[in-house]
Amino acid sequence: MAKYDESSIKILEGLEAVRKRPGMYIGSTDKRGLHHLIWEIVDNSIDEIINGYGDSIKIVLHKDGSITISDNGRGVPIGMHESGMSTPEVIYTILHAGGKFEEGNYKVSGGLHGVGASVVNALSSKMDVVIYRDGLISNIRFTSGGKVESPLKTIGKTNKTGTTVTFMPDYTIFKNCNFSYTTICERMQESAFLIPNVTIEVIDEDSNKTNKYHYEEGLTNFIEFINEDKTPLHKVVNFSGNKNGIEVNIAFQYTDTYNENIISFVNNVKTIDGGTHEVGFKTGITKAFNDYVKANNLIKGKDSTFDGSDVREGLSAVINLRIPEASLQFEGQTKGKLGTPEARSITENITYEKIKFYLEENKEIALNIVEKASKSKVAREAARKAREDARNGKGKNKIERNLSQKLAPASGKNPKINELFLVEGDSAGGSAKSGRDRKFQAILPLRGKVLNAEKTSISDMLKNEEINTIIHTIGAGIGSDFIVEDSNYDKVIIMTDADVDGSHIQILLITFFYRFMRPLIEAGKLYIAKPPLYKLDYGKKHFYAYSDEERFKIIAENTGKPDISRNKGLGEMNPDELWDTTMNPDTRSLIRVNINDVALAEKRVNILMGDKVEPRKEWIEENIVFTMEDSYRVEG
Repeated sequence: MAKYDESSIKILEGLEAVRKRPGMYIGSTDKRGLHHLIWEIVDNSIDEIINGYGDSIKIVLHKDGSITISDNGRGVPIGMHESGMSTPEVIYTILHAGGKFEEGNYKVSGGLHGVGASVVNALSSKMDVVIYRDGLISNIRFTSGGKVESPLKTIGKTNKTGTTVTFMPDYTIFKNCNFSYTTICERMQESAFLIPNVTIEVIDEDSNKTNKYHYEEGLTNFIEFINEDKTPLHKVVNFSGNKNGIEVNIAFQYTDTYNENIISFVNNVKTIDGGTHEVGFKTGITKAFNDYVKANNLIKGKDSTFDGSDVREGLSAVINLRIPEASLQFEGQTKGKLGTPEARSITENITYEKIKFYLEENKEIALNIVEKASKSKVAREAARKAREDARNGKGKNKIERNLSQKLAPASGKNPKINELFLVEGDSAGGSAKSGRDRKFQAILPLRGKVLNAEKTSISDMLKNEEINTIIHTIGAGIGSDFIVEDSNYDKVIIMTDADVDGSHIQILLITFFYRFMRPLIEAGKLYIAKPPLYKLDYGKKHFYAYSDEERFKIIAENTGKPDISRNKGLGEMNPDELWDTTMNPDTRSLIRVNINDVALAEKRVNILMGDKVEPRKEWIEENIVFTMEDSYRVEG
């Protein structure tokens, strides 16, 4: 047994702690963590710009895997720090050191903890910083995890200002990762939308690609970009307000779709989990529409008000607040959710007043949106009634009979451990039913391809037998009435053949869940099963390969010539094989479906599943690589 006494307690000095536990600082050491290094440096440049210093950022991806980020802000201070080190050395080597702690340096800032630049340095094999300030060009270089290789020195004179940071990520930490030009461009385009008149350029030296982003109308251009493949009901509405130092900027537009898409930011940091500003916006817009409906006597009957989900059907909105550092509160270390209480009431009041005025001044548009909300109200009430009927067990209707015929339920009734497999076809369903663990695994075979939820209203969805079967099996409702805590299953697993048809069914099902059961995805309960592509037999030894790379590795590690069979479908696997390779929690491989970027997810779903062919064709040509066996992989 290992000794545990006072000698076991270690103190990690300086940036050593970052290298020892990088996930604590950047979340992970995969591709997402690698790109987080860029965002930390870029956010410093953005903070300069939103506080009025500079108007351009340039990012260059070099062929050797390093990256350069330049801005024309004030430049990092170059004098001696009170600690006895040069100020750049303090900034790039000491955690929790920065200019955002001192009141007055930055009116608003997304980065509050002062760890960004030093963490990037810690996780780089080398970093070079060039500073243009006070008429001088200064340079400091670091190596192997933040050690000073060359102290700060003057290397020339200049009449410009700004900071240029070049760093090489330590690829012994970020294994099998590379910077993605597309990912960087998407993030930088988003930043350009949020800061009108800023210019952000991204250059990839390896592919000779260049993209430059500059938008004069900011959030209006953002909404136009989000909705470019949809049919809008009116021009983009853009409004702003300011109270107690909190600046609110909002743009919105309704389209003929059935879903809402609200994206929020605080000081240019995306609040992926919402927060008080989103709550304020939703409350304000609902109140404005209900007051308009009441004042104009537009809804008759006992229940003459809209739910928030009715008002937000087909709504795309971008909310961007700028909050002084003294008032800024985030919930959690990731800054994904705004907690500032005052932001709720300020956003709500500004939203209510601006939208109320807009509705009164634009009667035709107002009536169109009210009509759309009224249809949503009818569909929502129908969905709620269907759910209540299912819960109360009213009658043996067609759906209940269909459910009893198709669903192989789990014998256990614990929704915290039970799993539902949505299986392609009756043949595969038969194998899955025989091979499963009946205690906690339920099987629902699906016939053919389900409806495309991107082109279908919730009322039409409710008329479809396959979709209704899924809704009743999960048992948590649909649309705005969906309550993830009521789900009968902890995991919903899509299990299809490893071919193009199977992938299409996956996409159709994911689109359905994204549009009508999004909280299921947000709670991390939707998965895709990974059946093997190949079986390799070496006499009595059997191996399964889930990719071409894995097949080659198995062949390289074994002697003799294997008998290789391509897995053509789940239905051709015997129950034991299906259990061992795809369903057994101890040996299977599942892909969790996540929403990392709402705006990007919205664009992807609309491009891939919408009516317009050309954008879909362009995306497929850029991102999909087809093989001779008619399978494919997605790039990036």
